[in-house]
Amino acid sequence: MELKLRQEKPTDYQETEFVTREAFWNQFKPGCCEHYLLHVMRENPAFVPELDVVAECDGRIVGNVAYARGVIKGDNGKEYEVLTLGPLAVLPEYQQMGIGGQMIEYTRNLARDMGFRAIILCGDPNYYSRKGFVPAETFGIRTPENMYAAFLQVCELTEHALAKAQGCYYEADVYSVNKVAAKEFDRQFPKKETLTGTPGQKRFLEVIEMQRSADGFKTQ
Repeated sequence: MELKLRQEKPTDYQETEFVTREAFWNQFKPGCCEHYLLHVMRENPAFVPELDVVAECDGRIVGNVAYARGVIKGDNGKEYEVLTLGPLAVLPEYQQMGIGGQMIEYTRNLARDMGFRAIILCGDPNYYSRKGFVPAETFGIRTPENMYAAFLQVCELTEHALAKAQGCYYEADVYSVNKVAAKEFDRQFPKKETLTGTPGQKRFLEVIEMQRSADGFKTQ
């Protein structure tokens, strides 16, 4: 299998949204909204088009990764710009082939060359710990609710880039998806059955529960 990684083009949008829908459908909840998220984030000021990359196999798009700018509001009163990774999608029939990892590594190198300090994401630590990510708690980074969360994963792009960035992480507003708009957007795609209780949904709930309060956190 010969894989080509390249920046997404406007003519790819519909196909990439289809790929994202197929990848996420029934994964974390019945149906999905990640294809709508991708659709709207391209027009958001936080979106980073240079890191909007597709994986192409034999002329067919089989994967995509997109990024937006986020921020850590430091306990020291400073703000640190970081990248938010997601959505990351691979067609189901092309999963378990290392394509997601290749897209992460490719865009991570691009982001480093662009001068970004770190990548943060919300995802399953069982997967992302194998892709160079560590718990955000390692750096004293918490959710906006001041919680240490297992799903919050971080990858520094340069050594000690987050050494002084202890604080709360805020992703771009575009990630707060309008569920009504997402459902309406989905009507243009072929109808698919929604399922509950899938293994992915059960794992998602497990990871969400892996949080603890950081109220006793002491700034340095």
